[in-house]
Amino acid sequence: MTRYFLGADVGGTKTHLVLVTEEGRLAGFGEAGPGNHEVVGYDGLAAALEQALTQALSMAGIEAGQIAGAGFGVAGFDWDDQEAPTRAEIQKLNLSCPVGLVNDAALGLLAGSEEGWGIAVVSGTGCNCWGWDRTRQRIGRVTGGGLMMGENAGASELMFEAMRAVAHEWTRRGPATRLSELFVKRAGARSLEDLLEGLMMGQYELDASAAPLVFQAANNGDAVALDLVDWAGRELGELACAVVRQLNFQDETFDVVLLGSMFTNGSDLTTPMRRVLHALAPGARLTRLTVPPVVGAVMLGFNQAGIYPGAQLRAAVAEAIAAHRKAAA
Repeated sequence: MTRYFLGADVGGTKTHLVLVTEEGRLAGFGEAGPGNHEVVGYDGLAAALEQALTQALSMAGIEAGQIAGAGFGVAGFDWDDQEAPTRAEIQKLNLSCPVGLVNDAALGLLAGSEEGWGIAVVSGTGCNCWGWDRTRQRIGRVTGGGLMMGENAGASELMFEAMRAVAHEWTRRGPATRLSELFVKRAGARSLEDLLEGLMMGQYELDASAAPLVFQAANNGDAVALDLVDWAGRELGELACAVVRQLNFQDETFDVVLLGSMFTNGSDLTTPMRRVLHALAPGARLTRLTVPPVVGAVMLGFNQAGIYPGAQLRAAVAEAIAAHRKAAA
């Protein structure tokens, strides 16, 4: 009898759920909106999971009882006391198999590290950092609380700092920057003064999606933007260093898997990050995640059934998912 394995990547903007066979063949795929309880509540988490699973089961032509192992990576699952309510929503799916549950940041390790341990650094709309030791028994992590907790360098935090720089130009507290012109144009404002007033009065909005403008200005040599990108990279390095200290990785050789849209900007961000990290842990190997994080959730699903896939099976799952998404596009 064919055994099926489930992997779900539940994020703040979307949910992906896949069903694969023991050989790595894609059987089902489901997609839904956000499932982070901090964004949509636990009812929203349950709704996203149910929608995605229904799609995947329909495509696979199977029932939930045929699933042998399931792995869930859930954004917003940051604290121990959130495990019970998160699992309670997963239980509504009526799975009879063992279920693994991790923060979605940990999926990067399962999908992108050959050995399945090390540190994962997320820099997308926000930022996060999680790590596992060799045994996967010890976890290191930051709070995931962003600016309030001094954890910077997602796109949101970068834009916060960039807007400070633009405001400082207008007040003559800081130097002129090309960012002012770029932000005025992006918002559709008449002038820098109009932009600042409009932002304060809620008439204009510049959110994380405008972060590429900071990298654009940096690539054109703007000194303020260059400093901001360097700051962001150093902040990401500090997040990783915090987890290095928690797990005593200073003398280890280990993977640091990078995932999230900010890392599409390449070495401008990773060079200062690497510099900070290597000062503490010279054996850290930075590697960009090149497959969907849901691949890591599938690996976690396999693990629940006592299967620990090698590189070949992990690659087969990634290729199957990529082929499906390409065909569906």
